[in-house]
Amino acid sequence: MIIDTLDHLSSYETMNPLFAQVVAFMKEHDLNKMEPGKYEIAGRDLFVNITVAKGKSPDEAVLETHRDMIDIQIPLSGDETYGYTPACMLPEAPYNAEKDITKFGDLAADCYVTCHQGMFAIFFPQDGHAPCISFEPEIKKAIFKVKA
Repeated sequence: MIIDTLDHLSSYETMNPLFAQVVAFMKEHDLNKMEPGKYEIAGRDLFVNITVAKGKSPDEAVLETHRDMIDIQIPLSGDETYGYTPACMLPEAPYNAEKDITKFGDLAADCYVTCHQGMFAIFFPQDGHAPCISFEPEIKKAIFKVKA
């Protein structure tokens, strides 16, 4: 997991060949002005979902992991807190290959971190994360899905 400010996102371009395309997309598009939906950048290997999600309490948020994709999550309308537990500490659970997700039900995260506007979180396949924790009723956010 990486937490940083958007000003430093380009510092992580060498971590994955597609990260440079994320940075380029963000230079050309104002994520705040984009309507909710899925926007393909490089087919199924790289796309961004602009979404408005219900704000959840830590007890409502569900830990999840992905095998094939990396998440770059960017809160657009306010603060968003993420629960975090390393995947190696999570029990076995059914994997949904079609949606590339494993959900871990009622498990509480080991720790929590908050991203403010102007920040991002990167979650790799080894990072269990529980998104959308917020005191706001709704969170507008961008989720870049990057082939791992």
